[in-house]
Amino acid sequence: MTLTASAPRRTARPPATLRQRLARLSPYAYVTPFFALFAAFGLFPLIYTAYVSLYRVELQTPDQMEWRGLDNYTALFGDDNFWTALRNTFTIGVISTVPQLLMALGLAHLLNYKLRGRTFFRVTMLLPYATSVAAATLVFAQLFGRDFGLINYLLHLVGIGPVDWQSGTVASQIAVSTIVTWRWTGYNTLIYLAGMQAIPSDLYEAAELDGASRWRQFLHVTLPGLRPTILFTIVVSTIGATQLFGEPLLFEGSISGGISHQYQTLGLYMYEQGWGFFHLGRAAAIAWVMFVLIVLLVLVNTAVARRRSGKENQR
Repeated sequence: MTLTASAPRRTARPPATLRQRLARLSPYAYVTPFFALFAAFGLFPLIYTAYVSLYRVELQTPDQMEWRGLDNYTALFGDDNFWTALRNTFTIGVISTVPQLLMALGLAHLLNYKLRGRTFFRVTMLLPYATSVAAATLVFAQLFGRDFGLINYLLHLVGIGPVDWQSGTVASQIAVSTIVTWRWTGYNTLIYLAGMQAIPSDLYEAAELDGASRWRQFLHVTLPGLRPTILFTIVVSTIGATQLFGEPLLFEGSISGGISHQYQTLGLYMYEQGWGFFHLGRAAAIAWVMFVLIVLLVLVNTAVARRRSGKENQR
């Protein structure tokens, strides 16, 4: 006679109460407002802009749409002013982003030490960022004035003649880049400072015991620890440079970016096409070109950073 173990009986679970069901749905309720706002103000405008870019739409008659397909993009790439704006965007982005991030890195390294009044200096770093872009640009426009500007007055003291900061190509781009650098250096400084304070102090103590100077500690401890933060600031600065609009618009008050479009960015060019020439379809095409350009630049920055990180890890 063999004995077989009887299988345990499965007890039926009681039905979930209303409170338990609501508890299961509560995480989705918390994130629903974000996705609703993103769909309304992010996803829908993006899709609708792509739709409008395929039509001929005028600002005076937005309800009258004429199918053009890719003609808006074809006309865009055949316009010399588009390539000028693209080149200006790249140039201004480089000469504003590179010095900005380098200065922010140096200032953050100084503020990371125990200095007297460092809280005051940290708060001061945010003042340019908190300043209105209109107010900052108007003040710098006066500083870069050709006849009565402070910058030309200081240059005159060292024997340099007056520079026409608004008409010259290189001079105007330097002036606009200076405004961008002034506004965003403090913001990036505090981001780098937060990243530096997250680096374990044991690494600095070990490097100091090995006889490493402060400069070598910065190169071999601080910079590797800040790699994700540096990548973040590069990506954000790249996006901001591609969308640059307020500073070049208010620098001279012209949507054409100067007499010869010498500092017209893609943002200004889009505004000129849409609200200057009333071509909403062309402006929508420019917006999508800017979107694709931003995505490509972010992917390139990410790929370069990962490749360098992989090479350093193999060492």
